[in-house]
Amino acid sequence: MKSGSNLEKVILSGKPAVTAELGPPMSADPHEVVEKAHKLRGWCDAANITDCQTAVVRISSIAAAVIALREGLEPVMQMTCRDRNRIAMQADLLGAAALGLKNCLCIAGDHQKFSSAGRLKGHPGAKNVYDVDTCQLVGIMKKMRDESLQEGGDKIEVPPKFFIGASWTPMGDPMDFRPYNLKKKVDAGADFIQTQGIYDVVTFRSQMEKARNLGLHERTAILGGIIVPRSAMMLKYMDASVAGVTVPKALIDRMTKAKEAAGDDKKMARELQEAEGLKITVELIQQILDIPGVKGVHIQAIEWESAVEGIVKAAGLYPRPTFPAE
Repeated sequence: MKSGSNLEKVILSGKPAVTAELGPPMSADPHEVVEKAHKLRGWCDAANITDCQTAVVRISSIAAAVIALREGLEPVMQMTCRDRNRIAMQADLLGAAALGLKNCLCIAGDHQKFSSAGRLKGHPGAKNVYDVDTCQLVGIMKKMRDESLQEGGDKIEVPPKFFIGASWTPMGDPMDFRPYNLKKKVDAGADFIQTQGIYDVVTFRSQMEKARNLGLHERTAILGGIIVPRSAMMLKYMDASVAGVTVPKALIDRMTKAKEAAGDDKKMARELQEAEGLKITVELIQQILDIPGVKGVHIQAIEWESAVEGIVKAAGLYPRPTFPAE
């Protein structure tokens, strides 16, 4: 065992892992984190605590992860390369481990220009850091955990024991490079991988075949990402604007048909689209788990945590595995 986390135990058990996502609020009030943790607890093996997603200031991932842990939800704290240099990263990792956190997902982080999208002013003029990239951060964590050494070589008396994760965008451009991008992260020491949202299962299946040919499925646990769709507009936006996400026309047509069935009734249109989105999510989960080398799914029900319970049940992934207390 590298960390002893629940997520690590589920993956080692050979059963498909289920992770979810919890976005902290733009507030010092912890109650939103508590409420979301209660909605997710028991329905996933661990939940990502996002690190100022879309470059918007929120409760820190570490603080929100500790709150979730107190509420009985195992967290996967995120750490972006955007906001910290290697000194701050390692200090935060030591602090997070001291507070009982056992999972960490290493990501680059959304560019600060996205922080002013929509109605938010954000911080588009903020300076990013990117002292190290994602692969280097994974390597730093592995060195701290396995060699008890800081990045600079100083000894760590009590090393942080993290289950180390990284992200993968299998359908990003250039697509031929993506399996090798994954290999770099696995070579650096990533224990598990969560992918960008997958709607085009045919192309993902092809990318997974390339990953298997490189032997990566035997060296890391790949969890297929699914962003739960709530409307035809949401699918159209992701297809047109989210890097590495391609939505087949057939799925957009299904959501559009659900909307049109409601006529002018906006409430019914929303409900019918959400119901269709849940059906699509369950279908995607089943198709993705059927692909050789996939070890689980990462369900991203953005600001819709209450949907995870029904999704997990309908996909036949409940009850979740449990293990004796250590």
